[in-house]
Formats: sequence, structure tokens, C-alpha cells
Amino acid sequence: MLEPKAAQERCAAAIHFALKAGADAADAVAIGSSSEEVQVRLGKLEDVGRSESEELGLRVFVGQRSASIHATDMSDAALAELASRAVAMAKAAPEDEYAGLAPAELLARGPMPELDLVDASEPSPQHLRRLAEEAEDAARAVKGVTNSEGGGASFGRSAVALATSHGFAGAYEATGISLSASVLAGEGGAMQRDYEYRTVRHAADLLSPAEIGRVAGERAVARLNPGKMPSKGMSVVFDPRVGNSLLGHLLGAMSGPSIARRSSFLLDRLEDELFPADILILEDPHRLRGLRSRPFDGEGLPCLPRALVEKGRVTGWLTNAASARQLGIGLTGHAARGASGAPGVQPANVHLAPGKVSRAELIADIEDGVLVTELIGMGVNGVTGDYSRGASGFRIVNGEIAGPVAEFTVAGNLIDMFARMSVADDLDIHRSMDVPTIRIEGMTVAGE
Repeated sequence: MLEPKAAQERCAAAIHFALKAGADAADAVAIGSSSEEVQVRLGKLEDVGRSESEELGLRVFVGQRSASIHATDMSDAALAELASRAVAMAKAAPEDEYAGLAPAELLARGPMPELDLVDASEPSPQHLRRLAEEAEDAARAVKGVTNSEGGGASFGRSAVALATSHGFAGAYEATGISLSASVLAGEGGAMQRDYEYRTVRHAADLLSPAEIGRVAGERAVARLNPGKMPSKGMSVVFDPRVGNSLLGHLLGAMSGPSIARRSSFLLDRLEDELFPADILILEDPHRLRGLRSRPFDGEGLPCLPRALVEKGRVTGWLTNAASARQLGIGLTGHAARGASGAPGVQPANVHLAPGKVSRAELIADIEDGVLVTELIGMGVNGVTGDYSRGASGFRIVNGEIAGPVAEFTVAGNLIDMFARMSVADDLDIHRSMDVPTIRIEGMTVAGE
């Protein structure tokens, strides 16, 4: 796999060839990755795989014209040819008044933050197989589990380097280990499926295979013999494993490119009180061992912790250089890119701060409601905020979790949903976006 230092050298070489070919400015990103994965099912090995990849993306500017190109051959000859083609493409491209590198004075300087993203140990395929087998065995041991879709374990390593023609050069490395189990309960057409998984940077932080399997098995059994929901307005409670999708919709609407295209349901609402005053949403790109921690963004700017929602209001749009110029606002260090295309926008580790009541207290006064544990489909309109998704979960009756329910839809508008949001104190940070249990009043449930 391409190492960070070598990746950085290849970026520098690509920029050298681009300037030599006639570019006024350029940046390059190189990404190397390797992964191993083991899958087992019903106690037997099903699949073992290993993959490795190396690729480089080059973006060049000729005046206000730009072009992006990428390749997997990083030899000097290949990079020289790549640069020549990119410059020719840029000269033929239309002018874009917002095109250009991020301002040099804003680039990350000095020592990079230490984020502890690399686990020095690397598990063998045999160890990954044992983890997968133990997780599946634990899931199958749960009473009521009748079949298995398998257990899986994987380990990966990646390196990212970025360089620009106006003075930035940086690289970092990260590892990740994942473990999952997916099983079925019941028989025939009444079967129900569920799962559990974890991904962490360091193996020491991984839940035990026994815990992963137990949770997967218990979730599947709990879903047996689901009932139907009535069609009416009611309180909807989102379990943390699906509630984080609400953060995803919010962050997509806060994206500078979406605002610049006028395709966001938050357009013209920057000053509005969208949330209750006690809702706090935070981002921390410097979280130790975080799944989206990074020392710099996709254009070489520093990434800094910040509040995204505070005192009921979003604190600003999330920008890359192009959208910041178009909107006439500052850069926020949210540029993200792969080897293909120009930078987009992506936040780092985000979480919704916990409330002050337990999950049981949060639902105690709900006479008739629903706890959503699975969402289906993508019925969310990013322009209007209209929200409608298939769901399954558990009915709430007189403040208690009752039996499982399935085949219903929850609907509303995200603006209204944010305004009616309250949260429990059960935040568990282990994803790239984490939330506690979320309650939203007055949603429409469509069932029978």
C-alpha cells in the first residue's frame, strides 16, 4: 500500500508536471488503501478477501478554467502525461469565476494535531475469522434465532496525502477494524432479521464478539410477530441507530454548495430559531480515534471543533473554497475530496449533545406512540424538507415499550420536526454521527 510519505511525494510530482505543462495553479491528492475481510456463515468459512488500491487525483487551473483528472499509475511518465491532458482539458473548459485554490493565508501550518488514528497491530486472517465466528455463535445462541446471514470481520489501512502549488503539503494514515453479525428469528414467512456491527480505529475499542452477537440475536427475536400501526398523528421516538440520519439531512442542508445552488430547505433560514434552545449539535474533527477525524480538509485548511447548532440556530453554512466565494462568506474547513472530481463538503465527527432525562423518562407521558428502530427508503426532499420514510419498531403504550410493529410510514417536514425535538441522556459516541434517543411530537404515522 502507498505510504503517507510516498503519497506526498507523488502529489508533489504531479503538481510539478502540471505547472510545467502550463497550469497557473494545481492541487493533488493521493490515496492508498488496503483491506482484508472474512465472512462466515453457520460456523463455516464463506469468503476471504483482500484488496489494495492506489490512486491520484490532479486538479489544475488555467486562469478561471479548471479540470480534474485521476489515475492509478503514479510513475513519473504517467503523471507527466496526466498533467498534460489535465491542462488541455482546463483550457477547453468554460470559465468559472469561483474556481481556484483556497487562500494561501488560510492553509494549515505547523505541526498537525495528533489524532491516534493508527493501530500498530494488524490482525491476521485467522484472527478475523475467530472474531466473526464468535460473533455469529453468540447471535445463534440467543433463544429464538433460527438462521444466520453470517458474521463478518475486516481490517483496513489507508493513507491520504494532499499538496497544493501554493504551499500546502500534508499526509496522514488511519486504520479501521469492523465486526458484525446478522441473524434471523422465527420460521417461514414470519421470519425477522436484525444485526449489530461496530467499526473502530483501534482493536482495543471494539465491542466483544459475544456482545455484538448477543445484541444482533436479541434484536431479531424482539421483532417477531409484529403488529400494525394506526394511521394518525402521534409522538415518534427515534432510536439512536436511526436517529443519526436526521443529522445527516441537517448537514446536507447546511452544505455551502447546496445553499449556493438554492437547493436546501434551510435557504434563507440562517437567522431562524429552528430548534429548541437546549439542542446543541457539535463537531469535533480532532476527536482521538474518531472515524472522521482529520488534521486538515480537502483543500489544505485546518479542521477545527465547533458548534453546528447552538441556542436554536445553525451557526453557519459548511463551505469549500468555491461555495464560500459564491456565497461571499468565510471558509470553514469542510472541503472533502476523493481522487475523482473537485472537492465537495463533508463534516467530521458530529454528535447531538445528550439531554437531561433518561430514555424511559423521555417516553413516560406518551399514551400512544412509536419507537422507530429501522428506516426504509429515501423519501426525503432536500429542497422542501418534506420527510416520509418506511419504518419498523415498537409501539409505545402508556409510556411503556409494547410489542413490535412493522410496515408503517412516518412523515412530516424536517423544519417542523427540528422545532419539536427533545432528547434523552443516552448518547453513546461510536459512529461518525451520533445521537441520543430523539423524540419528535406531532408526526404523521400511516399504517393500517
